[in-house]
Amino acid sequence: MCGIIGYVGSRECRDLLLQGLQRLEYRGYDSAGLSLVAGGSVGSVHAVGNLQNLRDAVAASNGHLEGSTGIGHTRWATHGRVTEANAHPHWDTSKRFHIVLNGIIENWTELRDRLTGEGAEFTSETDAEVVAHLIASHFDGDLVEAVRLAYNDLRGHYAFVAMSADQPDMLVGARKECPLVVGLGEGESFIASAIPAFMSETRNVQLVHDGEIVAVTPSGSRFISPDGSAIEREVDRVDWSDEQAEKGGYETFMLKEIHEQADAVAETIADRLTDDGVALEPLGTISDEFLKDIRRVVIVGCGTAYHAGLVGRYAIEWWSRLPVEMDIASEFRYRNPVIDERDLVIGITQSGETADTLAAMRLARERGAKVLAVTNVQGSQATRDSDGVLFTRAGLEIGVAATKTFVAQVAAMYMFALKLAELRGTLEPEVHRALSKELRAIPQAMATLLEDVDDQVRTIAEHWKDAGFFLYLGRHVGLPICLEGALKLKEVSYIPTDAYAAGEMKHGPIALLDEQTPVVCVATDSPVLEKVLSNIAEVRARGAHVIAVATEGSGQVAEYAEEVVEVPRTDWLLQPLLAVIPLQLMAYYIARARGLNVDQPRNLAKTVTVE
Repeated sequence: MCGIIGYVGSRECRDLLLQGLQRLEYRGYDSAGLSLVAGGSVGSVHAVGNLQNLRDAVAASNGHLEGSTGIGHTRWATHGRVTEANAHPHWDTSKRFHIVLNGIIENWTELRDRLTGEGAEFTSETDAEVVAHLIASHFDGDLVEAVRLAYNDLRGHYAFVAMSADQPDMLVGARKECPLVVGLGEGESFIASAIPAFMSETRNVQLVHDGEIVAVTPSGSRFISPDGSAIEREVDRVDWSDEQAEKGGYETFMLKEIHEQADAVAETIADRLTDDGVALEPLGTISDEFLKDIRRVVIVGCGTAYHAGLVGRYAIEWWSRLPVEMDIASEFRYRNPVIDERDLVIGITQSGETADTLAAMRLARERGAKVLAVTNVQGSQATRDSDGVLFTRAGLEIGVAATKTFVAQVAAMYMFALKLAELRGTLEPEVHRALSKELRAIPQAMATLLEDVDDQVRTIAEHWKDAGFFLYLGRHVGLPICLEGALKLKEVSYIPTDAYAAGEMKHGPIALLDEQTPVVCVATDSPVLEKVLSNIAEVRARGAHVIAVATEGSGQVAEYAEEVVEVPRTDWLLQPLLAVIPLQLMAYYIARARGLNVDQPRNLAKTVTVE
């Protein structure tokens, strides 16, 4: 969740770095800092809390923070408390080598012990600081070589950028499973953890691939591998509009991206779904012949991607009659899973950089399975750690709470399920055509739904904004939507929320219900609707207040719930793409009614400084 920005060129870069950090605020952070090279030394400023605190600290430095080469960072605490001493950048004992780092250094304790024995003096509690001391220990006049040697000493997943007072016109970055990208301008270069950090200054980018080191100077960049061999890297032109990186007239990125969902689904299925069948782009080495004969599908993901996979599981099993196993990526990699060359493993990751999902994908390939990545980012690590890629085409997502990438992932899984059914002949042609037609109509239904339910959901949210607990209940394909809706509410409103299979509710959670409890139920048309209604009756018997999401025209749901939000009628298995929208809006409007910033995953005003 941390952010990195670096600049080297002819301009005074302090404000450029602050601007870059501001563009990375959506990632979440609890402290921030800058370091700049000037006059043969490096000046640094740290602050706890939001960027305004850093700006105030910079202003208080009385102009001592100057230079045309610098690095900046927003930190989300992992190792060490939230203090100025633990904020990045970090430096070595001489204070001539400064670094910023995202990720985790797994062997930091042994490196710290070794470096301390060599005379290094540590000033923080972080794992990241060892990198600065390690680079200093290897430095012999060449920062690139010092970083290369340090890189080979490190274990973990990380991206870092190093700067030295001895080579003030250079920044050196290294990547191991965490994102890093270079921006090339006229007589200046940028390096950052994400393109928006420098997009207002240049649109010429170079992706840093996993296991690479890059040196950037005002005149350009140089890529090398950990063994020192040179790497050629093309320059890409980013075609995002300025509006795509800004709020586009909406009050927040999250609301903007909720309203972009119809377009995200339309782009994801465009030219891939026709009356003649599913025309996916070539999936690398995953051939149609392989897909016809696979024994099983295994899906791995984290958080929102996991929920998208759960929806995909229902579609694949229902339509193609293949067995599907779904697992949380962080658990899959440690349970010694039984997989082989007859299995297809699907890794779902919006960024293509989710460490646990990447590790699960690599394990699957090591054991002989074919791996398909479902991701939103071209050139991401997932695209290189897989046998084939299915891109979601959701566009740039800035909001911390994933919304449009979720529906794009679900749409991609539907398409893939239809492709499997087509190859395996498990759906009648007229059924396949009808499903394809209904899926192509979903974007328009989503756009209409957003307009139709906005006022109703806003009113519900205002009424329940002070609730102390929410329970979400669903069955069958409605359950993953409840899980996703509950995650969104927790993530942006900080209200304790649980999501349960409705049939399991009586096995414990029902004890939490009383007259003050709002219970959100997904009760759209499905083969288990009657059972869901029975579960709702149990909830009402405890006096809880039921807010139901139902298919339009399902009058019977209104007999069981105090509030009913209707979504357009479509095939019942496609309903998740519509049912999730009221739940996203409710999470959004509750958070806003509570005065919270939904584009940051933490209320920084409440951050406590501990020294």
